[in-house]
Amino acid sequence: MDLTAVAVDLDLLLVVALVALAVWYLTFTAARLDRLHARAEGARAALDAQLQRRSSATAQLASSGLLDPASSVLLLQAGHDAREAGAEEQEVRESDLSRALRAVLDDPEVIAALRADPVGADLLAEVADACRRVGLARRFHNDAVLSVRVVRAQRLVRWLHLAGTAPLPASFEIDDAEPALV
Repeated sequence: MDLTAVAVDLDLLLVVALVALAVWYLTFTAARLDRLHARAEGARAALDAQLQRRSSATAQLASSGLLDPASSVLLLQAGHDAREAGAEEQEVRESDLSRALRAVLDDPEVIAALRADPVGADLLAEVADACRRVGLARRFHNDAVLSVRVVRAQRLVRWLHLAGTAPLPASFEIDDAEPALV
């Protein structure tokens, strides 16, 4: 056996191994990016569900008759606006709902009156839980979006268009500070 033939075979084997490694890496990266996109979409759906839950809990509290009329109207309007907002104004309307909840529920006298009533205490707990869940869902969504953006920012992913035609997900930025509920 000729040594040059062995050297050529080794070179060919090395090239085949490098091509196989590159194909594996690109396939792995494309699959990872697909999973990250699915995670971001799932997190967005969960966030939307929690935002709807918060709007519903707010509407129940506002229509319970346990708040003064001005507070009830403020919460009902803010909840309705948040629920009916289009995609371009959703962040603003959800932030308005957060501010309305804080304006009404940061008063210790209102909280004490609601807690004194069994129905009010349940509604207050539901609103507090919904607010907490919105904050968590928003953080999970924004983390998922950040993960997608980090992978899509890689040079090789951009050059080879591994993301395909999938739209770049956007983070969801709202004022989601919870009412004090003391």
